Amino acid sequence: MILALTFARLSRLLPRAGGPYAYTRVGFGDFAGFLVAWGYWISVCAGNAAIAVAFVGYLAFFWRPLAQNQAIAAMAAIGTIWVLTWINARGIRQAGSLQLVTTILKLLPLIAIATAGLFYLDPQNFTPFNASGQSTVSAVTATAALTLWAFLGVESATIPAGAVEQPDRTIPRATILGTTIAALVYISGTVAVMGILPPSALVDSTAPFADAASSVWGPWAAGVFAAGAALSCFGALNGWILLQGQLPLAVASDRLFPVVFGRTSRRGTPVAGLVLSSALVTMIVATNYTKGLVGAFTFVILLSTVTVLVPYGFSSMTLVLLHLRHRRTGATGSITPPVVLGALAFLYSLWAISGAGRDAVFWGFLLLLAGLPAYVWIVRLR
Repeated sequence: MILALTFARLSRLLPRAGGPYAYTRVGFGDFAGFLVAWGYWISVCAGNAAIAVAFVGYLAFFWRPLAQNQAIAAMAAIGTIWVLTWINARGIRQAGSLQLVTTILKLLPLIAIATAGLFYLDPQNFTPFNASGQSTVSAVTATAALTLWAFLGVESATIPAGAVEQPDRTIPRATILGTTIAALVYISGTVAVMGILPPSALVDSTAPFADAASSVWGPWAAGVFAAGAALSCFGALNGWILLQGQLPLAVASDRLFPVVFGRTSRRGTPVAGLVLSSALVTMIVATNYTKGLVGAFTFVILLSTVTVLVPYGFSSMTLVLLHLRHRRTGATGSITPPVVLGALAFLYSLWAISGAGRDAVFWGFLLLLAGLPAYVWIVRLR
């Protein structure tokens, strides 16, 4: 919620397309803006790979070879990515319509397990359980990074600001309400699933909501919930593929990303950017499926979380910086709430990065540095 409030306030101060990139560029200049845009783009692509893996994980409930054959699972995930890329290439209105339908449909099974499932809780399942082999503090910190994955996108309404009506009002409302609704659904749903299934059953489950429904209402319910969860992943992937084209488009319009990302079709969609981004997502999926469904999903979501926390950190400090500048010009009004809010969001970002683990931080750092040659090339051509 601290992050949501931070982005809501920034969207009022700077209602422009690009979200974290646009805010950072105003606060810290072109290079920091590019670095944030690069890291955010990497995060979106890695996140899309993880969502595609989760989608296949729930489809495996209906067709077991998806859980047993890594090559088949990888092809199914990649195929889904490209189908949704094609839909998004047709236009933002078509992508938005699909997003609205899938959002409504996916909430139904989630709310069902989050409410009816609470009547089937086994208190013995709520016992301390630490599968990490580390201390409790380390385990909680690692869990914080994994939990943040469920809320990545808290800033997503700020990115296509140029295509939103009354962005200074609509975006803050969408950000706060979206985060609040997601929190209520996720927390209650997680409590229900953890209360129904013992920890030993959850450790290696690729479809926990479906498994929980099956144990309570029988095999028929498992199919319904697996379909609902798969639909949830499908809708989420559609929305994020929209962003993987919109963010580079905003950055390329400022001549800080390769010009190819700024090219649009007759429908106004960044087709080239979508295709190049989906090619990167395809590579991430293909190179991580040797870990299996659970292993691939866990590593990729941590990588996505680390690379998006850098933009979160910059955005948090931008809020602080903007209000300090505002105060220095002699403007009236309290400065304490925005500064405290930005500082807390920054500290939370640092804490979440520390919980992602060495591998995710290592690869995330390398991917961020890999953007430097691209920045040098772009500056050379300006």
